[in-house]
Amino acid sequence: MYAQYFGLKQAPFSIAPDPRYLYMSERHREALAHLLYGVGGGGGFVVLTGEIGAGKTTVCRCFLEQIPRRTNVAYIFNPKVTVGELLKSVCDEFRIPYEHQGPGQATIKDYVDPLNEFLLKTHAVGQNNVLIIDEAQNLSPDVLEQLRLLTNLETSERKLLQIMLIGQPELRTMLAHPELEQLAQRVIAHFHLDALSEEETGQYIQHRLSVGGLKRGRLFDSKAVRRIHQLTGGVPRRINLLCDRALLGAYVENKAKVDRQIVDKAAQEVFQTPRSGHAAAPSGKSGSAGAPPRSSSKKAQEPWMPWLAGGLLFTAIAGIGGAAWLHQHQRAQAIKLTSKASGVPDTKGHSAASGVRPGASASIPGGTISTTLAAPPIDARGVYQAAFRKEKDALRALAPLWQVTLSEAGDTCTQAQLQDLACFRNSGGLALIRQLERPVVLALHDDKNQAIYALLTGLKDQTAFITLDGRPYSLPLGTLATMWRGDFTTYWRTPPAFHAKILPGNTGPVVDWLALQLARLDKTPPPSGKQVFDAGMQSRVYAFQMAQGLKPDGVVGATTFMLVNRAVGIQEPRLLTGQTTARRDDVLHP
Repeated sequence: MYAQYFGLKQAPFSIAPDPRYLYMSERHREALAHLLYGVGGGGGFVVLTGEIGAGKTTVCRCFLEQIPRRTNVAYIFNPKVTVGELLKSVCDEFRIPYEHQGPGQATIKDYVDPLNEFLLKTHAVGQNNVLIIDEAQNLSPDVLEQLRLLTNLETSERKLLQIMLIGQPELRTMLAHPELEQLAQRVIAHFHLDALSEEETGQYIQHRLSVGGLKRGRLFDSKAVRRIHQLTGGVPRRINLLCDRALLGAYVENKAKVDRQIVDKAAQEVFQTPRSGHAAAPSGKSGSAGAPPRSSSKKAQEPWMPWLAGGLLFTAIAGIGGAAWLHQHQRAQAIKLTSKASGVPDTKGHSAASGVRPGASASIPGGTISTTLAAPPIDARGVYQAAFRKEKDALRALAPLWQVTLSEAGDTCTQAQLQDLACFRNSGGLALIRQLERPVVLALHDDKNQAIYALLTGLKDQTAFITLDGRPYSLPLGTLATMWRGDFTTYWRTPPAFHAKILPGNTGPVVDWLALQLARLDKTPPPSGKQVFDAGMQSRVYAFQMAQGLKPDGVVGATTFMLVNRAVGIQEPRLLTGQTTARRDDVLHP
């Protein structure tokens, strides 16, 4: 059918989760890194959420192909089970023999005891054990509680079972319920897989075509790609459905490329949209990937019935096509921040209560940043009303903790670079924020799913301490989870002449600086002369990354730099935790 017409070896837009076709966007790489980190995370829960069709299952299967050696995996893909059925499935997946002792029906103890024995024995010989549960939003509360109890199986050093929950966004809401608070406390990493941006949508389409056998050129023009992103919201599964039908349409009309008109016709067939309909979802918002409005016009559907027949025939033939190996293309992450100026939002009705214990503060337009763990409570509605409406204003309000001032005009991160600061954006959630130990700007969503921002200055137990318009408030983590998907932005102090991450073979002032810091950490004499980031220095970086709980890749990026700064004592603002105090002193460059 159309594959041969376009010079393809096989259908490039199947909705099957084939790891060969996995397009590793920045978000997908981060999601995969979270799962790999979880293997050695010391037990507890790792949570991966995302909209339907965002690529969660495909990432998970890619993870299974890269899982470290000496790791036993149990994969549960049907979580609509009872507690007893779950434990039986776990034992079966780990191939643990079990039997019922005594009369009557099997009990939970019949499964937990052999499971505990298996975990202890495998731990003794240096093996890890990972339980993966897909579609975890379908788990019942009693099953979730049993999973929490399984994480009680531990030695004096670490927990014996790492549990990964993969599910739709409802899973995040479930874990925020008060009755699951104890489980939520054991989540060591949480990542939400957002939809693709318009740029990534184009790269995704081209990537799948290349894997499918396209040698050169593009089969979708720029207007077609833009329209595809509008109609699909950047959700990979929906992109696949639309692109498959669009290629079939171009084949039927004997065209060499897919244009916007063909995309609109294909969308009418696939999504039942009016031909002149508007986009189904805002650009790049994973939470708006629902189906476009359906049309009840039978007449409008009639022209596409031959496409449907051709598509069904093609589906039957597609399995004959040959396979192409996946070539993953890495790209550098660009920090993208808004550059529009905005005033500080009004916060009437949310003034700080009297009697609040004073703490350190920094002057900002419209108030001060309080760095104290004593603050009046605030609910979700109060956050919606008092939060920053623009990320730029929140970042500008964070700057005084670094003893810098940023103007309203111009890009915030560009201004920060002129003062030896760099912006750092990530979706690692509280686990990474606790690891970095620095105040951050949280990217939240209000009750209308509009972006809002708040400063996080402290964490203690199950409470987050946020600053809105210079006033401190305390917010339960359960409430925070209902409006936060794990995204945050912060600053970090850059070394001399820093431009990008350090890679093998690099030289220059930043490599000399790193060599000096590693020598300080290793308590060895300072190096002399020009330094090279060679295999020896890279092995020391590996060791440092492992000691800090990072994924050891030997590449020195922003996260590694931040933890080096902390380890050698470079003074930067610290996140308040009850044991630390905020520091706003000038940075001491070595």
